[in-house]
Amino acid sequence: MTSLSPASGPALADQLIGEYWQGAHLTDPDLLRRMWEAGPVLYSAAHGVAVLTGHAEVTAALRHPGTRTGKYGGGTLAQSASFAVMSPMMLFHDGTSHTRLRSLTQRAFTPSVLEESREFIGALTDDLLRGAREAGEVDFVQAVAYPLPVTVIVRMLGLTGTDAERFRTWTESVADLLGGVNVMPERWGQIEADARDMRAYFRTLADDLRASPQPGLLSALAAAEGEGGRLSSEELLANAVLLLAAGHETTSNLLSGSVLALARHPDQRAWLAQDPAGRAAAATEELLRVLSPVRGSGRFTTQPLTLGGVDLPAGTPLSLSYAAANRDPRVYPKPDALQLARTNARTHLAFAGGPHYCLGATLARLESATFLTTLMTRFPGFQVPEQPVSDRPNFALRGLERLSVRL
Repeated sequence: MTSLSPASGPALADQLIGEYWQGAHLTDPDLLRRMWEAGPVLYSAAHGVAVLTGHAEVTAALRHPGTRTGKYGGGTLAQSASFAVMSPMMLFHDGTSHTRLRSLTQRAFTPSVLEESREFIGALTDDLLRGAREAGEVDFVQAVAYPLPVTVIVRMLGLTGTDAERFRTWTESVADLLGGVNVMPERWGQIEADARDMRAYFRTLADDLRASPQPGLLSALAAAEGEGGRLSSEELLANAVLLLAAGHETTSNLLSGSVLALARHPDQRAWLAQDPAGRAAAATEELLRVLSPVRGSGRFTTQPLTLGGVDLPAGTPLSLSYAAANRDPRVYPKPDALQLARTNARTHLAFAGGPHYCLGATLARLESATFLTTLMTRFPGFQVPEQPVSDRPNFALRGLERLSVRL
């Protein structure tokens, strides 16, 4: 075996990985293609990291017992309020600890709960789109793409809708913590303040719910118990925040990105408009593949292992690019083309894979399919004026900052 992909050398790997870690792929998606061409697994001894861009290779890393997620933070960060909020999240646990947290959370996130939300999601989608139509030209992110999933997850958790704006501020801070780029000191101060507020709010709420259970996922989480006992107050807080953030942030990005993608591909838009209810589910999978609302995640090797023919030492940090893997030409012919009828689109890695496969995947699919069906049934002639568009600078999440739309 070699320590680098046969298609590349150390200098090229060092250069490409250096550009990647500087965030060049956030504004130049072509960098991911060049990295894949250099090798689906690129390892740089100089940088001490490996970047995986191949579908098979990322899938293997997600499932390999010799890889683990990184614990959140460390060092001076361990004394921060942000660390206290983030570190108990199941996202940063593996093995028995992760299994315990996930199983307790999953008991409250049942198919019956999702089914009970179907009618509410449909009515809310209709109301938001009708309101956007009446308003004329709107920022679709603010008018529809954000309020739809956040209202749904707030309701499912059993929280009060009057706190929706507060929750948005908090989840923006969580998003920055998960994948922020160059977080400035003043922004860090706000993130810390939000973390303290989150802890105070959810700790009080957890005590109230255990004393007086209410309908909703959060009350079910507070009551859930397993072999390891029920969730501690810190675990309940952290995983409630995770569900709140993950339950709307990525879906919001999917919805706004879908509108732009359909506007840019009139042939695919016409295909969907022919049978919105029958084709929305398939369209959702291809849009998830192309848009990759979660750009990627990180792992590290706990033992020497070989991925994609590349030998990696124990302790090597791995950056898994879902965005690149979802456009691997070995799996998806013409990977940059939006093909809503693509038969294998559902093999995408938009929801990751392995033990950390996204708990909210079914909810995201339900919201997207409902949204696409309603949009293309009621407003098939929607217009997206010519405009500059840009994504928020975030290593982990991909989403439009704004998008002007006329329904």
